[in-house]
Amino acid sequence: MRPRHLALAVGLAAVWGFNFVVMQAGLRHFPPLLYAGLRFTLAAFPALLFVGRPGVAWRWVFAVAATIGVGQFGLLLVGMRAGMPAGLTSLVLQIQALFTVVFAVTLLGERLSARRVAGLAVAFCGLALVAVDFTLTSHAAAPVVAFALCVAAAAAWGLGNVAQRKAAPPDSLRFMVWVSALSAPPLLLLSLTLEGVPTLATLISPASAEGWLSLVYVAFISTLGGFGLWGWLLRRYDASTVAPYTLLVPVFGMSSAALVTGEPISWLKLGAAVLIVAGVLYTNTRGRKAVPQPEPALSR
Repeated sequence: MRPRHLALAVGLAAVWGFNFVVMQAGLRHFPPLLYAGLRFTLAAFPALLFVGRPGVAWRWVFAVAATIGVGQFGLLLVGMRAGMPAGLTSLVLQIQALFTVVFAVTLLGERLSARRVAGLAVAFCGLALVAVDFTLTSHAAAPVVAFALCVAAAAAWGLGNVAQRKAAPPDSLRFMVWVSALSAPPLLLLSLTLEGVPTLATLISPASAEGWLSLVYVAFISTLGGFGLWGWLLRRYDASTVAPYTLLVPVFGMSSAALVTGEPISWLKLGAAVLIVAGVLYTNTRGRKAVPQPEPALSR
């Protein structure tokens, strides 16, 4: 990659890593399902009026919206609201790459090589370390449930990646806008059903300004801007060249959470980060030649 493009790829990982801190701030003002619904509403409108049709079969747009828009982000934000810290969340979600491999083998009949088995084992050892660290630092039942919800979110993301691989959208930004448009209604309906009708004070009070700024960041900078840049990079380089830079997301997520919120970084957590990143990287390479990866769908 050219130095300027490499800087853009690293900058994008920083934007997506900091996204977890921003979401944590937004959840102080909005219920999680309402927050997710508002995020996708802002990401879809008015962009939907200008992007044209998604360019793939509608069943795949619905499938990705259900698994990633509703499943991943619904579970993720509920888990964060229940007590999962931002930095740790950014790390645990990287297990999505391993779920992607498992679902691709199960549903698409892809071969599971010895190298992938080894990578899966290493990364799951990292997840076990995260669980140990989380257990040692938290004794409440709610955070344990929060951890399980984030693992489930990673599984939903992995299933969505398989759906997006089958869809093979020609334009990631256009596809993401349509996925956002189809994700927003069920999330808002679930919010009304489970969280109740939001009060006017919740939506427009001065205290909610931080929440709306958070929504602006995740909808326009992280989602539209991020996936616009991601698609631009993928049009110039192979996916196997660009995709590994997403492994920097938990690095920026954990460091920004430590700087902004004071979230501690233990030695166990650092060890887990090394194992997860190494396992994911090893799983998705073949010797010295990287294997093309599916384009992450709505990954941050």
